[in-house]
Amino acid sequence: MATNKPIIAITMGDPSGIGPEIIVKSLKDQVIYENCSPFVVGDLKVLQKALQVTDTNLELNKISKTEEATFTYGTIDVLDMDLVSEELPWGEVSAEAGNAAFRYLEKAITLANNGEIKGICTAPLNKEALHKAGHIYPGHTEILAELTNTKDYAMMLSAPGLRVIHVTTHVGLIDAVNKINVERQYTVIKLAYETLKKAGIASPKIAVCGINPHAGENGLFGNGEEEEKIIPAVEKAQGEGIDVVGPLPADTLFFRAKRGDFDIVVAQYHDQGHGPIKVLGLEAGVNITVGLPIIRTSVDHGTAFDIAGKNIADELSLKEAIRMAIDLAPQN
Repeated sequence: MATNKPIIAITMGDPSGIGPEIIVKSLKDQVIYENCSPFVVGDLKVLQKALQVTDTNLELNKISKTEEATFTYGTIDVLDMDLVSEELPWGEVSAEAGNAAFRYLEKAITLANNGEIKGICTAPLNKEALHKAGHIYPGHTEILAELTNTKDYAMMLSAPGLRVIHVTTHVGLIDAVNKINVERQYTVIKLAYETLKKAGIASPKIAVCGINPHAGENGLFGNGEEEEKIIPAVEKAQGEGIDVVGPLPADTLFFRAKRGDFDIVVAQYHDQGHGPIKVLGLEAGVNITVGLPIIRTSVDHGTAFDIAGKNIADELSLKEAIRMAIDLAPQN
């Protein structure tokens, strides 16, 4: 069906997790259909179970290609991959579910690369299940980068009043410090600048976290990491006219950014950036992969196997992720 709204593919994530539930709950919202044309890449049988679990009165429309979607409120179009069995249980790690989660994403990336969709919004996958299936990736971001042949990318988290982009993500803390270098630092500053420019912020204000307590405090803490790994990149970006400052102490920087002093914070490692975002509320965070040739947003939480299939999961993060995909989608 032809549509003048951005077509957004929602991948089901791990079918044993809360992804199917939060998808059907989200697509009860008519506002989503007023602003985009969504469909699900997943398994029809699992979404049928999710409708029953959540007591959601929506219809499912099985499609094999995007042209068959109706994009009609009240009906969820499902590109049915038919990858898991009827007996697949909720809340258990399995290779079957891990492989399905990978294949859903792989299919959506193919659609995006072919120009059939304007963006991808992903429900959560489970890394252990992914690895059991033989797909050895740290998470969604790395899969997306490999399947789109993207070299320079970064994870950006967004919550009300705060945006954070990461220099390193899914590596141990000691490894993260070793991996940080001037080139990567500069690349992430540039990605932050370009992403916010495209989002309509004319002159983004960027602040860079230090690695050590108090950003090293002039050599008092650490071994000169700020001087070696951060300052040259900040100065290079400043020389290009980018409004960036740092390194600044992380213990006060996130407060200042939330107050409105900065548009985005460059975090050096996973927990430095994720912690402040998640304090603002797991239900409101959105994960965005920047630097890709396609738009990808995601929930900022996991598969929550402990509550899967119990109609407890909150869909707000997925709705926010869909909204962000709409906002970032190309206009033509």
